[in-house]
Amino acid sequence: MSKTPTKKSAPRKAASKVAKPKASPPKASPPKASIVWLASYPKSGNTWTRIFLANYLMNLDQPVSINQVHRFGMGDSIAKTYNMVAAPNTPDLSDVETTLRLRDKVLRGIIGNNADVNLVKTHNIRGAAYGTQLIPAEYTRSAVYIVRNPMDMVLSYARHYGIEPAAAVEAIGRSDNANASDGAAVWQFLGSWSEHVCSWTSNSPYPSLVLRYEDMLEKPEEAFGALVRHLGVPLEEERLKKAIRFASFDEVSSQEKASGFKENPGKSETFFTSGKAGAWKDALSEDLIEKMRTDHRATMKRFGYL
Repeated sequence: MSKTPTKKSAPRKAASKVAKPKASPPKASPPKASIVWLASYPKSGNTWTRIFLANYLMNLDQPVSINQVHRFGMGDSIAKTYNMVAAPNTPDLSDVETTLRLRDKVLRGIIGNNADVNLVKTHNIRGAAYGTQLIPAEYTRSAVYIVRNPMDMVLSYARHYGIEPAAAVEAIGRSDNANASDGAAVWQFLGSWSEHVCSWTSNSPYPSLVLRYEDMLEKPEEAFGALVRHLGVPLEEERLKKAIRFASFDEVSSQEKASGFKENPGKSETFFTSGKAGAWKDALSEDLIEKMRTDHRATMKRFGYL
């Protein structure tokens, strides 16, 4: 019977100096939660809000050009930024999965400037698309959500996308409503109007301000003043009044008439139409009004639209 061999003791070596352990590389700091989302369903006042902010922050003696507004709140769906983070590859941005794979890199690119605040425009629902969180809380400082009476919004929506009001009413009532990639912008996941509004205005994990479009029209100093305070910017009365005036419908429509507006997709002659509330009363048929009320009754009641 054999024994299990035992390990022979290794001969002792001469003592040597103990090497100092190499310093570990510094741990990467967590991403800075600097995004302030400027969120809304399409055609609800997002552009107006950004024009006001551009004028308030710049505080010039003349209105900021509407074609410079993109500098004060970049979009989260600009195709150019997705192409940049994918370089040297050329991504197929018509593919939903490709877009969603790149989204985190795009958002990290935005917060990578280490600024305290990055204003970012979005029309995406606050939720997930195919398992990807569209609005990550870990990158977010706060949110501003602009809500508009869907009866008026749907008319602007129809003009903006070049479709009939009936098709627009049907679209904003669907959970799968989305804007497909069009070369300039990547996929945007909207959901129905009610789902979108509720996603942004319920159970927010970070500070959020909700602005009603109608209050921005009727009580601009109160509404826009709340926006300035939410951003942590000093509120100055005369500066506020001037920015509101420089962002008025008359001013922006005059600028668009003179030099066009880069953000107009070209499916309607003008981006800025009337900006008034209540146009739906003369423009929507009774059957479409009833469908809107049926599809969105609870949310409309919540915000005083019924």
